[in-house]
Amino acid sequence: MIPTAKRQPPKKSPKPPPKAYHHGNLRETLLMAAEATLTERGVQGTTLREVAKAAGVSHAAPYHHFASLNDLLAAVAERGFIALGDAMEQATATADTRERLLQIAQAYVGCARAQPARFRLMFAPQLNQGDVYPALKAASHRAFGFLMAAASAHDPVKGPELALCGWSLSHGLSNLLIDGAFDTLPTPVANTDALVRQLAARALGPL
Repeated sequence: MIPTAKRQPPKKSPKPPPKAYHHGNLRETLLMAAEATLTERGVQGTTLREVAKAAGVSHAAPYHHFASLNDLLAAVAERGFIALGDAMEQATATADTRERLLQIAQAYVGCARAQPARFRLMFAPQLNQGDVYPALKAASHRAFGFLMAAASAHDPVKGPELALCGWSLSHGLSNLLIDGAFDTLPTPVANTDALVRQLAARALGPL
C-alpha cells in the first residue's frame, strides 16, 4: 500500500487588529441622548451610564468627549442658551421697542415650556461656574444681551432696570407654568400665552 500523506490542519489567518472606536458624530449623539434622559429622569436621575445606554454606546464612550457628567450637562445647557438667544434675537426684528420687549418675554417663556428639563438645567447651581464653563457663560451672556439691548433701546436711562425686571418676570412665570401652578388657582387662567404678554405690558407701564 502506498502510504497517504498526513493532511496538515489549515493555517489560521491572523486576527485583525482591534478597530478604533467609531460612532459617527458621537458628541452630537450623546448630547441628544442626554436631553432625552433629562426629559425622562430629570437632572437628579441623569447619569453618564444612563446617557450612554440611551445613546446605544458603551459606558466608557462618553469620556471620549466629556470628562464628567457636569461637563456633558454644561454642553446641554449651552445649547439651551443658544436656542434661547436665537429666539430672543428673532423677537427683536420689530422696529417698535415696546413690542420687542413683549415678544422677548413671550420667546423666553416659550423656550422654557418647550424644553422644561433643559430650562431647569440651564440655571442649575452646579453649572454656575463661569471660569469652568466659559462657553456656557458666553451663551448665557449672549441671550441676556438681546434683552439688555432691547430694554436700553426702549428706555436709555432705565434700560438695565427694565431688563432685570423683564427677566425676573419671564423666569418666574416660566417656572410657575412648568410646575402647573396656575392649574390650582381658584380662578383658572384660560390663555397662558396671553398672560405672558399682559404681565410684561404691565411691567412696562402705560403706553
